[in-house]
Amino acid sequence: MRKILFISLGCDKNLVDSEVMLGLLHKAGFALTDDEREADVIVVNSCCFIGDAKEESINTILDMARYKEIGVCKALVVTGCLAERYKEEVLTEMPEVDAVVGTSSYDHIVEVVQSVLEHHIHTQTFESIDITPTRTANRLVTTGGHYAFLKIAEGCDKHCTYCVIPQVRGHYRSVPMEDLLAEARSLVDGGVKELILVAQETTLYGVDLYGEKTLPKLLRELAKIPGLVWIRIQYCYPEEITDELIQTIREEMKVCSYLDIPIQHASDSILKRMGRRTTESAIREMIAKLRREIPDLALRTTLISGFPGETEEDHETLMRFIDDMEFDRLGVFTYSQEEDTPAAAMEDQIPEEVKEERRAEAMELQQEISLEKCQDMIGRTVLVMIEGKVADENAYVGRTYRDAPGVDGYIFINTDQELMSGDFVHARVTGALEYDLMGELCDEFTE
Repeated sequence: MRKILFISLGCDKNLVDSEVMLGLLHKAGFALTDDEREADVIVVNSCCFIGDAKEESINTILDMARYKEIGVCKALVVTGCLAERYKEEVLTEMPEVDAVVGTSSYDHIVEVVQSVLEHHIHTQTFESIDITPTRTANRLVTTGGHYAFLKIAEGCDKHCTYCVIPQVRGHYRSVPMEDLLAEARSLVDGGVKELILVAQETTLYGVDLYGEKTLPKLLRELAKIPGLVWIRIQYCYPEEITDELIQTIREEMKVCSYLDIPIQHASDSILKRMGRRTTESAIREMIAKLRREIPDLALRTTLISGFPGETEEDHETLMRFIDDMEFDRLGVFTYSQEEDTPAAAMEDQIPEEVKEERRAEAMELQQEISLEKCQDMIGRTVLVMIEGKVADENAYVGRTYRDAPGVDGYIFINTDQELMSGDFVHARVTGALEYDLMGELCDEFTE
């Protein structure tokens, strides 16, 4: 039996694509391995969103190419955003690569791999990046089994001036609701208890298919699935959040009081240069409304420091905004000058050291806010999903509704009770760090 090694880089949306391909390959009879030396086939699902991601993808491809000499590897396949964006360059400048597969061609992964193994020829497989996406129940979940990402749409129509996504992922296309519900039921039947809804933008779900924003309807239908405990929403553009969505989050008990709203900046002049379709005052109004309507809401956002033309005054505007808004979770990235984007050609590019200084200043302020937020949790009883056991200690690590996996904090629970990953328990918060909590079990409640 042929063995295949799969490396997924980049975002959680890319991870969903990897899991779909893994499922198809597994169904076709390939055995999975995590040992590069014994893999007959190595697939790298690449990313090119920013410069660092592109560099990581290229280095990973070159590292894996070595196993065609020192291992048993017969086929090196590159998929994902880097493959789509640089389809010609990957094959011509990396002769070690045997095949490249575009972002809309994942359903061909089995025939591509088999063709390379049988015919030993270089191949490319690309379809239109604007085809309607579908979902399959043949996903192989790689997140541990108790949570999974549900990608509800593909592509983006926002065309922010710094972003290459429309070039590699196409226009915004929603996945039909019946396909998503079937996929969700399959995931829950397989043990998943938390579904995390992702897309380049989740708030516009359904506009292209149904003529209106239907994320609230999707949430209500997902909430009917027995065995599903949490539904989490990420990537909500603040200007697209509707009263119906707010009401749904407030009323549906399975929908976590958690929103990820990537706003990128607060200065109106920078927002305009970014191509964002909102203003600082509009963002402030929406945040106030969200917190008023959903009192226990945890808010996460991401920001960009050092965008072209960002003055010290713009940076100070952003710092005041962070201080005033007191986000529960916040990440800051330095601007990456991506070729073939409008922002890359803008004047007044900011030196790297200035970008880093401004990023560090913003994160230092957020660290203070985060510590206060965590300290405010002391004494509260929270529902916790257990993620695993701390090595060599009678302690477990878990997440509350306020924490998305991989990007937010954890709660550490000391107990002699034996727990399993995916268990839900009630815990009382007893201590706090800048980003993490400590707690203790407060009853025998387990779901």
